[in-house]
Amino acid sequence: MDVCEVAVFTVPMEKLTWMQAYYTQAIFIPVGANLVVAGEAAFRTSGAGDGKLSIAVFSVTGARFMQREVGEISDAVRCAAARVKNLKLTVFGRHAKDAEEELRKRLDGVPVEIQVLGLLSNEEVVRTMSDCDVLLFVRGPISTRRSSAIAGIACGLPVIAAEGPETSSLIKDAGVAFYSPQKKGNLGEVLLHVLEDEHYRASLAQRSWIAQQRFFSWAVIAARYADFLETKPKPSAA
Repeated sequence: MDVCEVAVFTVPMEKLTWMQAYYTQAIFIPVGANLVVAGEAAFRTSGAGDGKLSIAVFSVTGARFMQREVGEISDAVRCAAARVKNLKLTVFGRHAKDAEEELRKRLDGVPVEIQVLGLLSNEEVVRTMSDCDVLLFVRGPISTRRSSAIAGIACGLPVIAAEGPETSSLIKDAGVAFYSPQKKGNLGEVLLHVLEDEHYRASLAQRSWIAQQRFFSWAVIAARYADFLETKPKPSAA
């Protein structure tokens, strides 16, 4: 920071404990989803039209984090399935196939359809998201640098995630329903609320769509980069 002319951070600078007030050459610009999002008409908040309520999980963290994430997902789905019929769980993205065996083992006997798709193209991710009703994000607290969570916002989905030190107002303005990892069973309770309350689910979806247009679309992000770079003073010639 002492030697750079400009700096862009994907989380608000007030969230960075080491950031100094005199670093005036810096700006906060969130990441967008690595997807081509066509428009609001491309997305529905009522699932795939097959009578099922579909829960999306986009990517699973590998290595030592996988067991924890699969456990949290399984417990939440089990809780929801005890009250909501015709549930479907769709897992795709990185490490989805690696998690499939453990996921099916933990949900054995639970009345839920399980679909594991693995890695998908950008277009397939958008189509898969559009057939789902809610995105579960359990890969740590949500923030403006977590593109897999923002993918759900970009596709107009309610997102269930944990709040953390990097969670900014931009995320809170989106359709995010927060759960507390410290409260046992809270992820399942929040998931159940989103699935059972159609009006709440629709309001979250609408908030995600508005947040995508205001904060996370690539057009908005590119414009912020351009404005920032154009207004910064040019370095003086030697």
